[in-house]
Amino acid sequence: MGASARYPFTAVVGMDDLKLALLLNAVSPAVGGVLVRGEKGTAKSTVVRALAALLPGIGVVPGCRFSCDPAAPDTGCPDGPHDTGAAAEQRAARLVELPVGASEDRLAGSLDLERALTEGVKAFEPGLLAAAHRGVLYVDEVNLLHDHLVDLLLDAAAMGTSHVEREGVSVRHAARFLLVGTMNPEEGELRPQLLDRFGLTVEVAATRDPAERAEVVRRRLAYEADPAGFAARHAGEEAELAARIRAARTRLPGVALSDAALRQVTAVCAAFEVDGLRADIVTARAAMALAAWRGRTEVTGDDVRDAARLALPHRRRRDPFDAPGLDEDRLRQALDDAGDDDPEPPDGGPAGPDGAPGDGPESPAGAGESDPGAADGAGPADGPGPRPQPDGSAAPGAAGPRPPGTEGTGNPRDGGPPSGAGSGDPSGGDGTPAEAAPAYRPRLFSVPGTGAGAPGRRSRAETPLGRTTGARVPAERMGALHLAATVNAAAPHQRARGRDGRGLIVHRSDLREAVREGREGNLVLFCVDASGSMAARQRMRAVKGAVLSLLLDAYQRRDKVGLVTFRGRGAELDLPPTSSVEAGARRLRDLRTGGRTPLAAGLLRCADVLRIERLRDPRRRPLLVVVTDGRATHGGFGDAQRAGALIRAEGVRSVVVDCESGPVRLGMAHRLAAAMDAVPVPLEELRADTLSGLVRHARGAA
Repeated sequence: MGASARYPFTAVVGMDDLKLALLLNAVSPAVGGVLVRGEKGTAKSTVVRALAALLPGIGVVPGCRFSCDPAAPDTGCPDGPHDTGAAAEQRAARLVELPVGASEDRLAGSLDLERALTEGVKAFEPGLLAAAHRGVLYVDEVNLLHDHLVDLLLDAAAMGTSHVEREGVSVRHAARFLLVGTMNPEEGELRPQLLDRFGLTVEVAATRDPAERAEVVRRRLAYEADPAGFAARHAGEEAELAARIRAARTRLPGVALSDAALRQVTAVCAAFEVDGLRADIVTARAAMALAAWRGRTEVTGDDVRDAARLALPHRRRRDPFDAPGLDEDRLRQALDDAGDDDPEPPDGGPAGPDGAPGDGPESPAGAGESDPGAADGAGPADGPGPRPQPDGSAAPGAAGPRPPGTEGTGNPRDGGPPSGAGSGDPSGGDGTPAEAAPAYRPRLFSVPGTGAGAPGRRSRAETPLGRTTGARVPAERMGALHLAATVNAAAPHQRARGRDGRGLIVHRSDLREAVREGREGNLVLFCVDASGSMAARQRMRAVKGAVLSLLLDAYQRRDKVGLVTFRGRGAELDLPPTSSVEAGARRLRDLRTGGRTPLAAGLLRCADVLRIERLRDPRRRPLLVVVTDGRATHGGFGDAQRAGALIRAEGVRSVVVDCESGPVRLGMAHRLAAAMDAVPVPLEELRADTLSGLVRHARGAA
């Protein structure tokens, strides 16, 4: 065992739910994979990579690039046909990693169109889906993958096959694998439709127990000092766990799901109002895998309870502002109503990998061993928001995200102001954050022209997917072939090339690739006036509701978002540009008002943020949304106009949401919009169903 030995699965401290979810999928890949959600430095990658060493080895057809099983080879294998019962080549199950920046060809494989057209040869180069067949496909930062790649990935995982079709040439091969995705929710959420395609989900967070954290660090340092020796010391435990997986796989076909247990499954899924029936199927499969893992041949109420804790939390979320986790009382009640006569685990918590409640294969329980950097001080304190409790709920007293429009009660758990919030604000406000009005569907604002940013749903862009709008000579690697344009380019040269009637003679210089137009995601930067002139509670309630609506719209359109606020004597970057609109909603909810109005400072801070983001991601075009009444009581309105003109000179598309109210209006926001060449929109006309909003300001609305 060399220096590259992986960190042993059994050496990971705690992380019982994560290890159990992975082991259930190892026992029954039909469960559908695992989505691991958690902050940075919480062992997500370490645990997943350690799993591969525990999986049983597989027999493959020698020379087959698609890992066909000699006992039952894929009848459509591109390297086939294979003879049933042919000699097998034994090898370990693979762990294949999908990089965030991978292309569609890298994932699914590609056809060599040049050889297909010029030589008539159907040559297929397998992708990562083929390499992962009968193994593990690991996607780190799955929430950062382009949507069309996630769709392709999850479709293959659900169907067990991958199809590659280009210009009438089709290749199909088997692609059955254990899908594991990890993500940091602060960097953005997956759409609910995609969340539903993962079988199980686990929320992970680092322990707060100093003794457990010390054990994590101790083991990590020991591993880094001698990887081979550290792995050897856990070899016996690893072998025992691998043998238990094999035994559970053998036992699984004999596990019975009684009608009573099935009623419990469906009752729980109905109680939590999950969409569709995939949750019922996954919960049933997970409960059967749990029974096999625990050495039983019949599913019990404990199995259903623990399976539901892993299969349902991500399916009950309707939007990114819904809190994760399950209500334990509702889960217990649903099981009781369905006739659950089985005793609960002694501590009421989920069962660990060895079947004992909350007790994993290694003690002490707590945070798992982390990737390098987990011991450098990075931990839960680095990320905003409440930490999940063992049952998945928010910590008592933590003001976690809540659905739009939820009214506060004064209790921090209900999203009301924290204790002591009304003790005064040195900048002049009362210090009590106003509640947000209910969210609504806002008008669509887009960036003019055609971009080339990350695929999304806001502005026009040249993207890998979309409708074909033209053709061009490929610059480097050939993209999607435009067949008609290629034929047109080759046709005038056929006589000179000596065509003899056997077909079209195509040279490389004739090839044309398709130009496709779709939609891109943008950087939506909010610049929100939090000064005393906005402090009227009803007005700030409407402003927060409007920005919350725009945030939800940005989530649906796959934008990055940022938040700058200004009040008193300066401006603050409250939310650096991120894909997590949930983080934006938290900052918005806690926004307080008061003091003077440094409008120019707010605009200049936005200009700085946009300049830095342009260097980081030059292809992502910005959209600046300024929410203000236009008054500038610190720095003067002339300075604000000059700052706006600077933003206009940078070519930034802007929208000014005019929050001025009352019978007498000064029109300062409209004057600012003119200086910025921005689209002015009265706050009351921001809704998509506002009559005047359907046609007015056509430059900014699609």
